[in-house]
Amino acid sequence: MLNFTNNKINNGGKLRTVLDVGCGVASFGAYLLSSDVIAMSLAPNDVHQNQIQFALERGIPAYLGVLGTKRLPYPSRSFELAHCSRCRIDWLQRDGILLLELDRLLRPGGYFAYSSPEAYAQDEEDRRIWKEMSALVERMCWRIAAKRNQTVIWQKPLTNDCYMDRAPGTNPPLCRSDDDPDAVWGVPMEACITPYSDHDQKAKGSGLAPWPARVTVPPPRLADFGYSSDMYEKETEIWRRRVESYWNLLSPKIESDTLRNVMDMKANLGSFAAALKDKDVWVMNVVPEDGPNTLKLIYDRGLIGSIHNWCEAFSTYPRTYDLLHAWTVFSDIEKTGCSGEDLLLEMDRILRPSGFIIIRDKQSVVDFLKKYLTALHWEAVATADASSDSEQDGDETVFIIQKKLWLTSESLRDAE
Repeated sequence: MLNFTNNKINNGGKLRTVLDVGCGVASFGAYLLSSDVIAMSLAPNDVHQNQIQFALERGIPAYLGVLGTKRLPYPSRSFELAHCSRCRIDWLQRDGILLLELDRLLRPGGYFAYSSPEAYAQDEEDRRIWKEMSALVERMCWRIAAKRNQTVIWQKPLTNDCYMDRAPGTNPPLCRSDDDPDAVWGVPMEACITPYSDHDQKAKGSGLAPWPARVTVPPPRLADFGYSSDMYEKETEIWRRRVESYWNLLSPKIESDTLRNVMDMKANLGSFAAALKDKDVWVMNVVPEDGPNTLKLIYDRGLIGSIHNWCEAFSTYPRTYDLLHAWTVFSDIEKTGCSGEDLLLEMDRILRPSGFIIIRDKQSVVDFLKKYLTALHWEAVATADASSDSEQDGDETVFIIQKKLWLTSESLRDAE
């Protein structure tokens, strides 16, 4: 419908990150994988129950979440395409606040593919909804890029020009200048349009390299964090070496298809995930909410992730990840006053039986973890001195653990 070059869904690498809202069991995201497009498939635990658990068991990136009153845990301008196919969301409620949340998340020139009876049905109620929705998106400066049968694809503008040309007092208004569109942890949604930064306005777009170059080319928003291109390239190379070292330690225990769903619990710039791009895995990059909000850089690299606070449970079902990577996560949790034991239990909940944990932290953290291995039915796989591939001062150690497949004595009795 969009007539991309050579009819390729990824548009020559320009379309890389997608948000699928009300994704069911994430078949849309699964279909896109072969086109080098990665979707964050989002759905609540509603009448369909464990659809996100099913998606994760298929090895498809997915997140348990809801479009409600709080912002989704992703920064502004993260996705090239948002998708809703019969997702049963009332987009007109509360002055269009949910559609405006999608607008915040879409990149300049990003698309919203909407497949629903309202786009074609002729009964009075559907026609009313279509008319009101069309009027709302027009005021938001979206235009119809394509429409066929029950599917319409709208496109967001590339610049702020259309917003500036609207009549005074037009709703939805532009967000206040002091509103931070990237502040998302526990932040209420607002029924306003997020204007583009000066950089995006000048660039007439996000200025990102096409995938796969995008994963290594320094992203434009790097300057927001005071990072130079040299620092970024150095960090990318450090993590490439570290991941190579991890895989050497894991190799006696894994085959090429052992690992699929991976989580980096403190992703920083996403270089751990970038180092894995040629392996058949996907990485949920988690950025702690109390540190630098580098998640926008991670999305700008064509990777995906979420903001989180590790004093709380992560929004996923039990036993949904094959590998957890925890770089100084326990050292950080000590400083917050939250419980290291609670974090261990949460990691055990998230990890699949026979799954792996890579701890990269100070020696005292490794000693703390060793006390709990027996109780958790975890097994030490390997220990390595991290100094050879670490630029950090201090006594960082790499400690690899495997979760055992075990049954309670009660389960064994039932099995008999």
